[in-house]
Amino acid sequence: MAAVDSSGFELFTGALQHEKFCRLTELFPHSTLHPSPTPRPLAEGAPAALPDTFEFKGEARSIEDFMASTDTSALLVLRDGNVRVERYFLTGGPDVQWISWSVAKSFISALVGIAVNDGLIQSIDDAITDYAGTLKGSAYDGVSIRHVLQMSSGARWNEDYSDPSADVHGVDRVMRGESTLEEFVAGIQPETEPGTVCQYNSADTQALAIMLTYVTGQSITDYMQEKLYTPLGMEAPGYWLLDTAGMELALGGLNLTARDFAKLGELYRNGGAAGDTQIVPKSWVEASSGIELSACETGRVVVGGHVFPFGYGYQWWIPAGSDGEYSAIGIYNQFAYVDPSREVTIVKLSANRAYGTTPYESSNREGETLAFLRAVAAGVSAA
Repeated sequence: MAAVDSSGFELFTGALQHEKFCRLTELFPHSTLHPSPTPRPLAEGAPAALPDTFEFKGEARSIEDFMASTDTSALLVLRDGNVRVERYFLTGGPDVQWISWSVAKSFISALVGIAVNDGLIQSIDDAITDYAGTLKGSAYDGVSIRHVLQMSSGARWNEDYSDPSADVHGVDRVMRGESTLEEFVAGIQPETEPGTVCQYNSADTQALAIMLTYVTGQSITDYMQEKLYTPLGMEAPGYWLLDTAGMELALGGLNLTARDFAKLGELYRNGGAAGDTQIVPKSWVEASSGIELSACETGRVVVGGHVFPFGYGYQWWIPAGSDGEYSAIGIYNQFAYVDPSREVTIVKLSANRAYGTTPYESSNREGETLAFLRAVAAGVSAA
């Protein structure tokens, strides 16, 4: 997700962001997702204590210090669907819609799975340009939907947030109104053979969203309202940031409360079902949260020219040494983490001020966050 700019708002500078991440709808055009007429409130469980420490790189680190140093705004921990920990900090709160950044990608993946199940997409092995003709002549021409889902489109792309010349910062110009998201994606050119390199590319998700608007005949907002937001029983309004053409910033512009973010994790933990309603096919959940392609295996996924310590499914991250875990992850340490073996879903919303100032773990802290989440999951499941 690029350093979008409005009214002096910039990312990856080391500046404090928690005052802005809770109010991006004041800075950018947006659409509204309406609360479900049949809400599904999360069940309240017995409060659980967090562990005091977690281990990372062979040393014990303080849970509380880690949350403070990564500018955590919300921590929500569910065990077997019951809220066990719910804490808010800084500008976070139970009624605060926080920016998803790339956690939004996992919502787009769910919508693609629903569209396949609805018969609007015959096969994810079809070319994405069979459904989105405006992408013909771009890096996506003839590329299978599967490879786009797997961030293996072969498009020329650099997502190094610390590099001002990186392709990802082209989204800045879009959000300043210099072009549209569809024009931006249609201008991307190929670099590698599809399916041979898993290179994290936010434009791949935007390409999927463009395809969805053509196959559904609806905006992402309207399709999501019908197929996810209402049936999931979302309790608060949600918002998508929009470009000047009214297209959703599908690669990272979703704003929800922590509890409503958690409902996507719970949906997947329960095999795509919410209560008695099958919302996303179980087979799609299983495929999305696993690694099908050798290029997407842990140790081979490239983010901004560097190997990332996770594998990749269909717009979901698979941690190294995973025992079935997976996570939606966004910049500045947004996580919607699922550990089915422990029946745990955790949402961590953050504004880690050092994020993207370098391409390294010492600034971005995704590996450390994973260790933190695993410790919290283990602690709550043992409580």
